Amino acid sequence: MPESGPSHSHAAPPLLGATQPRYGEVGIHGRGYLPHWEKDSGLYFITFHMADSLPNSVLKKVAERNRLLKAAKASGTRLLPEQEMELSEYSPRRMEEYFDRGHGSCALNDQRIAGALAAALRFRDGKQYRLLAWCIMPNHAHVVVRLLPGANLSAVLKTWKQYSSHAANQVLGRRGRFWRPESYDRLIRNEQEYLRAIQYVIENPVKAGLKNWPWVWSAES
Repeated sequence: MPESGPSHSHAAPPLLGATQPRYGEVGIHGRGYLPHWEKDSGLYFITFHMADSLPNSVLKKVAERNRLLKAAKASGTRLLPEQEMELSEYSPRRMEEYFDRGHGSCALNDQRIAGALAAALRFRDGKQYRLLAWCIMPNHAHVVVRLLPGANLSAVLKTWKQYSSHAANQVLGRRGRFWRPESYDRLIRNEQEYLRAIQYVIENPVKAGLKNWPWVWSAES
């Protein structure tokens, strides 16, 4: 049976994610065009999206945004006001609003596919990680999770995606990539960031206009 979390009447503040860590046990790794901060037994807010959740035109704009930001940081120059305004249209926060509008096939509306992802998330819960909250949206998913000692974030994500994509392709009678290769993970460093992440996850379906959405859960419910 799908698990549902509590509903909240107040709107969650924007989740901006953690600022860059300054302590030595955090490693910065590249798994695509984004940097990923990783820490042994770290607490994370993770988002991953279906492969068709963004049209190619938007993907090109996001890639250009990241290229310009990287170049500006490397050279120490500031972007022009008009550049900053254009890039803000493709910021992570604005992209979340875009995803919530439900672009693409939204195959996670199918309870068989959403159920397969939920099963993948729960499979190693308590063995490699502790699930704290998750929600499965029509074209993406959010998870708040603490890794247990020795667990590897990229390996955990790979397991979730491989199992659920195989099940999804069987349901859909197709082959090919189901998830986008890049995931967004934010290292949570304090209680305030943790509470914001939990609130964001459990309120996301309501914010997106999904009434009585079953695919949302938190450990506190």
